[in-house]
Amino acid sequence: MTSVRTASHAGSWYSSNARELNKELEEWLSKADLCHGPARAIIAPHAGYRYSGPCAAHAYRQISPAVIKRVFILGPSHRVRLSKCALTQMKRYATPLYDLVIDMEVNNELAATGHFQWMSADTDENEHSIELHLPYVAKVFERYRDQFTVIPILVGSLSTDKETLYGQILSKYLADPENLFVISSDFCHWGGRFSYKYYEPSAGPIFKQITLLDKQGMDLIELLDAEGFSEYLRETGNTICGRHPISVLLNAVKALKKSSQNGFHPLMKFLKYAQSSQCTSPSDSSVSYASAALLMD
Repeated sequence: MTSVRTASHAGSWYSSNARELNKELEEWLSKADLCHGPARAIIAPHAGYRYSGPCAAHAYRQISPAVIKRVFILGPSHRVRLSKCALTQMKRYATPLYDLVIDMEVNNELAATGHFQWMSADTDENEHSIELHLPYVAKVFERYRDQFTVIPILVGSLSTDKETLYGQILSKYLADPENLFVISSDFCHWGGRFSYKYYEPSAGPIFKQITLLDKQGMDLIELLDAEGFSEYLRETGNTICGRHPISVLLNAVKALKKSSQNGFHPLMKFLKYAQSSQCTSPSDSSVSYASAALLMD
């Protein structure tokens, strides 16, 4: 088996041309303000760059790459059913900019817990939720390209108990200021093609209802309320594809709060929200994107 994961979605979901891709990333990052950093964790979307690239920049702008040695990337599994979290067997992840090196030591530490499985090469190559973050990581860390590693984690459809478990396992890594967590998620997928049409006419146009719906979830995430976020998902059924990676992060923060003997003041803030289109008719469809950053004092 090859030891390098190819950039399988380059050329379709984002540019495979290094110069063109670099220019796009630079432009989007230049339009985002550094207003809530340095981030210990970010939430950012994983759609095609023409849709979500500008929104993602607002999260990536909050990163201070000089202090980060390891980047954990948690993405939801779209193509295979998993009840656990899975690790890569690759040694490097390719991007059009340069290859990212997998942290084999941390990979093995996580595997040793007995709670992780290994991704097959096909699963690894076919999934886009992690790959769509790799060019941004490569760009933000380009001056430190030989000084950091990445730990991709594919997150399955976890029970609340498993979200708590993985939060506890990862909390010690979240506590380390040399680590960064990237949480991959889009927000509401609305329309017939997503089998989701939550709508109350009293809320006005459909796109405004979607905004209100997403905002409810974003407010709970900003409160770092793991239980409240889970209850919100049960009540609304909002199609937030990265709900499990988000919940793992919220539970990691919760675990740190419980174990902290000194003052611990995490602060999550959403910085940008967008929709792929504005739905006004039941026949329309859209996907929502949101970017956030977590500070930890």
